[in-house]
Amino acid sequence: MVGDLIRADVYRKLGYSGPGGFVKLMCRDRTFRPVVTLRLYHFLRQHWSRRPASLFVGLMHRMWCHSVAMELPLSTVIGPGFSIAHGWGMVINAHAKIGRNVTIFHGVTIGQGDRIASDGTRRTGYPVIGDDVWIGPGATIVGAVTVGDGSRIMAGAVVSFDVPPGSMVRGNPGEIWRENCVMDVMHRVI
Repeated sequence: MVGDLIRADVYRKLGYSGPGGFVKLMCRDRTFRPVVTLRLYHFLRQHWSRRPASLFVGLMHRMWCHSVAMELPLSTVIGPGFSIAHGWGMVINAHAKIGRNVTIFHGVTIGQGDRIASDGTRRTGYPVIGDDVWIGPGATIVGAVTVGDGSRIMAGAVVSFDVPPGSMVRGNPGEIWRENCVMDVMHRVI
């Protein structure tokens, strides 16, 4: 299973997969390494006999995330075909859920959002990113929001509301600029 996820991630980056592509990305693509360690960590944690190895993989993950100035917690749930372009300054909350074929650029924040009612009670929520979503540089998605399948979040957009499938969001505060857009996914994994 972990092999299938990593193959899908390699395919998204290169348009082909295989051992050669994997080695190429591990040597040349600094944003690919944390994705691999995230996948391996999830696999190892599922098997009690392999849990000691997960400690080493977790340490490697932290080192590689630190080396590219990104925060990608080990508990984050991410579908196959995940692609990070550049990655510098990217922050993803551990409770966010990310679908398949999602592309994320540098400076993106996918984080917790709190709503405080008039009586002082706090409601905390985390984003759910659908399949085939493109998130541009510097975009911010916060709170209990759902970004629909095939949507595009443009550079610098701030999203604190649900985004319908196939929509394009721009601006701060974010607004739906277009609907029924064609998804922007290179080397889509099915």
